[in-house]
Amino acid sequence: MHIGIDVGGTNTDAVLMDGTAVLAGVKQSTTPDVTSGIVSAIEELRRGHPFEGAQVTAVMIGTTHFINALVQARRLAPTAALRLGLPATRALPPLIDWPQPLREAIRARSYLAHGGYEFDGRPISPLDPEELKRHAVDMAANGVRSVAISSVFSPVNHDLEVEAAAIVAGELGPDVAISLSHEIGRIGLLERENATIINAALRELASEIVDGLTSAVRSHGIDAPIFLSQNDGTLMDEDYVRLYPVATFASGPTNSMRGAAVTSGLETCAVVDVGGTTADIGLLVNGFPRETTTEVTVAGIRTNFRMPDVLSIGIGGGSLVDTATNEVGPESVGYRLTSDALVFGGSTLTATDIAVAAGRADIGDADLVRHLDRAMVGAVLDRIAERISEAVDRMRTSAAPIPVVAVGGGSILLPDELPIFGAVHRPENYAVANAIGASIAQVGGEIDKIYAVEPGRRDAILDEVRQEAVDKAIAAGAKPRSVSIVDFDEVPIPYLPGNATRIRAKAVGDLDMGQ
Repeated sequence: MHIGIDVGGTNTDAVLMDGTAVLAGVKQSTTPDVTSGIVSAIEELRRGHPFEGAQVTAVMIGTTHFINALVQARRLAPTAALRLGLPATRALPPLIDWPQPLREAIRARSYLAHGGYEFDGRPISPLDPEELKRHAVDMAANGVRSVAISSVFSPVNHDLEVEAAAIVAGELGPDVAISLSHEIGRIGLLERENATIINAALRELASEIVDGLTSAVRSHGIDAPIFLSQNDGTLMDEDYVRLYPVATFASGPTNSMRGAAVTSGLETCAVVDVGGTTADIGLLVNGFPRETTTEVTVAGIRTNFRMPDVLSIGIGGGSLVDTATNEVGPESVGYRLTSDALVFGGSTLTATDIAVAAGRADIGDADLVRHLDRAMVGAVLDRIAERISEAVDRMRTSAAPIPVVAVGGGSILLPDELPIFGAVHRPENYAVANAIGASIAQVGGEIDKIYAVEPGRRDAILDEVRQEAVDKAIAAGAKPRSVSIVDFDEVPIPYLPGNATRIRAKAVGDLDMGQ
């Protein structure tokens, strides 16, 4: 048996699984400290299907801890951004496009140094150790506790980032966390650098959160390995999370989409995940979320790490309802739904109250919403259906029919048939599909680099890239025999010399539990 847990802004969902069979599923309100909500969820699982801690072989968790910390600009470490690229890149220094509140929250320090490579691996300038040491001294004087190091075209050759990290660590000591851009983002200097700075700012919090999650699980006598889900629907262990917390940012919608795939039996479909605060719409292709091909803006910061292509709109079970306009959201009562909504004795009209008044849900006390105007209730639900349909239409890439799967507790707001798309699929255990998605997550490895493809060497280079992705997945904990390539792109770059080609390969396999 294994446990899947997904921590959302409103609810913490948990499932006890035997393979892909759901033995028990629960939905608990997310608590302000989050971890106590996980403790309560596991307790409820035990009541639904008694089990011993030793029977659990793994615990998979999807969490909003880190994205919330960034959005709220709280609990972030004093961070320095060090870029290797002089004399190039001086015109746009690190953190140039960051919102001022976030710059202040991380007490940002910015440094430029010599180094970096051209796209084909030729050096821009040699590394200057004395220059780096001077920067490190200034970092220490300003209380920096985490450092993000980026180098021009480091995905092509990351040697200088590694060398610079060793020099900086030698000056600052082992207590300062260092993040390297070639391990975080893709081609694209500013976006990759931004992603690395975000990761660096979250490193201290990552250790604190992982310790808290581990303690919550261990308090139930569960000694099984703990994994957290990543943006692309794959897993990472506790040690990896401490190093790369930024990889968890989109785990919520990703888990929901993966859960929708396994519960509906549909590997290619549109998924509408309606939670307590937002509705997330994405496309599943061959069982995995379609990844965005453009830059991703997180808390006003442009990044380029792996993220699913998701459209979020402010419609959820806790969304506030404006009776004058029949609009819903984007404001939400969030995890206070069970105290603030009318059906729970509160004084705030929410989308959940509308669903109960319409007879779509049996939650709380229906007598408390019988006074709501029937016409208004119908108009609000019609508006929700219209907005969801428009969002799904925006996400699809062709006019061909595509099935729509609704998951999440808030999907009670959706009708049985959606305008344009027809019948809405609601699979069994749809309310906890995100936790199911976390529980079935696999292990992956990805390569994304620019190669100079020599005549006659193309096939050999492509095979090398595929094998490197497979090796990376196995190193991350995948069963060797289960690993396969699930995504592969080869894009020539005509504006660069030397037959430059960007090659991306993604390999995925089942988690190796050592059994």
